[in-house]
Amino acid sequence: MAEVIVTDQNFDAEVLKSDVPVLVDFWAPWCGPCRVLGPIVEKLAVEFAGKPIKIAKMNVDENQATAGGFGILSIPTLLFFKGGKVVEQLVGVQPEEVLRQKLNALAS
Repeated sequence: MAEVIVTDQNFDAEVLKSDVPVLVDFWAPWCGPCRVLGPIVEKLAVEFAGKPIKIAKMNVDENQATAGGFGILSIPTLLFFKGGKVVEQLVGVQPEEVLRQKLNALAS
């Protein structure tokens, strides 16, 4: 399974009430660094399919309420949720290996 697309409408159900940890990639189509990070997140979503973790993407242009609610000012921003709470935040393009390590730690 690839990444889940989350919106203002399904964020609560898909992320905050998820029974597994969730990584949310906040991005926008016009954002250059987002286009660099996007394929890394998508690759990890495939790699982590079947593990107890969910990887999601949210277009901030189309879902400003949620992005604003979490104080997303720079994109790409990655928020790691566990039990409905943000446990870590990363801003900017991140190396694939760093993300893999964080996802493994969150999924364990």
